[in-house]
Amino acid sequence: MPDSKLYGLIGSSLKHSFSERFFTEKFKSENIQAVYRNIEIADTGELERFFKGSLPYSGLNVTFPYKESVIPFLDEVNENAREIGAVNVIEFRNGVKIGYNTDSSAFAESLRNTTLVKDKAALILGTGGASKAVAFALQYLEIPFEFVSRTKRDIPGFKSYEDIRNEGLSDYGLIVNCTPLGTYPDTEGVVDLNFDQVNDQHFLYDLVYNPELSTFLKKGLEKGARIKNGSNMLRFQAELTWLLWNR
Repeated sequence: MPDSKLYGLIGSSLKHSFSERFFTEKFKSENIQAVYRNIEIADTGELERFFKGSLPYSGLNVTFPYKESVIPFLDEVNENAREIGAVNVIEFRNGVKIGYNTDSSAFAESLRNTTLVKDKAALILGTGGASKAVAFALQYLEIPFEFVSRTKRDIPGFKSYEDIRNEGLSDYGLIVNCTPLGTYPDTEGVVDLNFDQVNDQHFLYDLVYNPELSTFLKKGLEKGARIKNGSNMLRFQAELTWLLWNR
């Protein structure tokens, strides 16, 4: 029997990780000699120590909050990931650590059969690594967008939540939550939108997948909006990840 390959996910609060379940089930059902484990990293100091140590991995996934801060520890970064400014997949090739971003392609793929309101911009809630991948995908799909965050950012198309509450949501069709608010176990967390401004012309997309119906989506549904969680996107990015690791 060949030696098992080792894969893993680095991030914080990984107890209910989709990736570990997905790959463990995949390895078992396809009789693949491999193990996938969650690797809890407390802070960027621990992240640095992790990459300075022995790395017996064939591949790694990266999740919140390290998709941006992991980049300095890599030997190479794929062009798309470099442009996005975030990495969610690491390939180990002949001792070289190479970073990729499959989030953007997975997000675009998850919208393939979705009809969006024409001539409406998208709102991206959050300005972290996931939001950058979503923005990259929206550029590819030729959907204009603006970022919203609690903290002022010096980036094009930035608005505060106060700006959005004052201006309303009538100019927007797609609203994407790229923040961790609402993720298990803090399921009551939600972005600071005025949900009374949401209606049946809006499509609310939450990258959160646990719970399946987040507070963000629940509030949108109550106002007649179409909704979608992040489970399809996660599955697409996991499949793309496996292709990268096995080229």
